[in-house]
This record gives sequence, structure tokens and C-alpha cells, in this order.
Amino acid sequence: MIPKVASWKKGRVSELSEIFAREGSFAIVDVSGVPASNMIAMRNSLRGRMTLTMAKKSLMRLAWIEAGKEAEELETLLMGADQPCVVHSKEMNAFEIFNELEKTRQGRPAKEGDKAPADIVVEEGPTQFGPGPIVGEFNAVGIPAKIDKGKVVIQKTTTVVNQGEDISADLGIMLSKLEINPIEIGLILTGVIENGFLFRSSELNLDLDGFRDELVTAASRTYNLACNISWFSPVTTPALISKASNEALSVAIEAGVVNDKTASIILSKAFSQALSLTGKLDSSALDEELIAVLGAASQTAEVVSSETTAPDEEAAGESSEEEEEEEEEAEFGGLGDLFG
Repeated sequence: MIPKVASWKKGRVSELSEIFAREGSFAIVDVSGVPASNMIAMRNSLRGRMTLTMAKKSLMRLAWIEAGKEAEELETLLMGADQPCVVHSKEMNAFEIFNELEKTRQGRPAKEGDKAPADIVVEEGPTQFGPGPIVGEFNAVGIPAKIDKGKVVIQKTTTVVNQGEDISADLGIMLSKLEINPIEIGLILTGVIENGFLFRSSELNLDLDGFRDELVTAASRTYNLACNISWFSPVTTPALISKASNEALSVAIEAGVVNDKTASIILSKAFSQALSLTGKLDSSALDEELIAVLGAASQTAEVVSSETTAPDEEAAGESSEEEEEEEEEAEFGGLGDLFG
């Protein structure tokens, strides 16, 4: 007799198959140990950017094959996920998905049976607790404590549980009182499939800002190199043409080639050189027009010079006047002393 398949299972497989057939990126996250209230908050924080669909591994496998996907890819994603959840995003790439899911990580108090994800260390120093039975409770779970100046003080830094060891219920309570929440919860990503490429979680843990800065620097250096070796491309062509135009203009000016662009520059340069030369000649060798031009230039220089020296002269005049006033005041002071 063939066992009947529950209708809700068929519906969930159909729903998952439709999700797997969509465009975009797919990921598997492990949500084991996440309380329902935290799960709701995490789901709401990601709403609009990605969808989360809970299902059993067996139903995911059926839906994955039904969508025409390779079973090996899904098995890689499911590896390490005790309680898997399907994540889909049409807009975000694998790296963006990783960064968003990393924001959901948070600590929770340890419960009996939890394994330490890393060495749990209690640091030396005072606590917020006053004298009382709590001193004995700390010592009972291996946290050395005593009373000092009216406060409970941890006597020395102590590793209370090594990585991988079970955490007892009593120790979990005392760690919670010290605000040590060693058990990490969140949407823990195992991997992402984007455009047929599978990325494991460890491969996505990148400093995106630093990577972006490195790309910008590399692009800038590549652009400079391409321009320096005259490598023509859609990006460098405008800069290379502008550079060539400026260099051609400089050569034309130096060679005295007269055209619409160089004529005014060459005439201005020639005029300046002529004025410089005539300034060195005797006045008898100059005609009236040149003398008038040189005189105008000389007057302009004198005006500029007088404008710069006038403030200095005024300042010197004010200084001498102040000195005379001080001398007069000193003389009057002497007469006043004479007459009492």
C-alpha cells in the first residue's frame, strides 16, 4: 500500500519549486536556536529585500529537483544547517545578501546543554552586585569572587568553559547575570547560488568598502597608464585627443605657424618681445609711437609702484606723528611735575 502524502507537504513542495524557478540569488541559512520572537523581528527587518521560507530538508530536495536544479548544489548549501531556511532575493547579489544576514547575528544567554562556541572567559574586576549569597553562587560554578569595598569582585580572569564543552544550567544563569551571552543566534548563512555559481559563506566575508577603494585605485592607475602609452579606447580617446591638440598648438606657436587659433597668441608674444627689446634701445632710435607705448607702460608701472608704497609712507607718517605727540606729552608731563 502506497502511503498518502499530506496535502500541505505537496503545497510546500510546489511553493518551494516556484521559488527555486525564479530569477535571482538563492541561499540557505541555519535558524536553529533562534527564538520565535527574534525570528519575526529578523524577518521584518529584511522584508522587501529578500524572502525567507521555512521547510524541511526532504521537502527542499524534492522541490529543488522539481525545479530542474542539480541536487549536489543544494546538498552543499544544506551542509551545516541543522534547521534550514530558504532565502531568495531578486535584487541583491551574493555579497549583499551575506552582509545583510550578518547584521542579524546577536548573542543570547546560555542554556543547559548548549555547547560553547568559543572559550568563555570571565574578566577580573568589580561587578554591580552587593554582598550576599551571590558570592557563593559565583564560586560554585568556578568563577572566583569575593567582597571588596562593598561590591562583589571577580578575583582573577578565568576561562570557565572551553570551546565545544557543554554549558551547565547554573553556569548559564551566572553568565547571564554578568551580561555574558555566549550563544550566537541569527540567520547564519551557509552559502549562496547566484547565476549558476555557488559561493560558500567563508568566500563572501569580504571588506566591501576596502575592496571598492582598491578597485577605484586600480582603475585610476590603469587609466593613467593607458593615457601615458597612448592606448586608445572609448574611455581614453577624449583625453588623448585633447592632449594631442594642446601639444600641436604648442608646436605651432613655437614654429610660428599662423592660423585661426595661433594668430592672436603669436602676435601677443611678438608684441611682448618687441617691447622688451625696445626698452633696451636708446631713445634716439625710437619713433614717437614706440616712445608713447613705452611711456604708457612706464606710467602703469609707476602707478602700481606708488599704490604699493603709499600705504608704507602713510604708516611711516602716522608713526612719526605718534612719536612727536609722545614727546610733547612727555614735555608737558615734566612741566606739570615742576609746578606740582
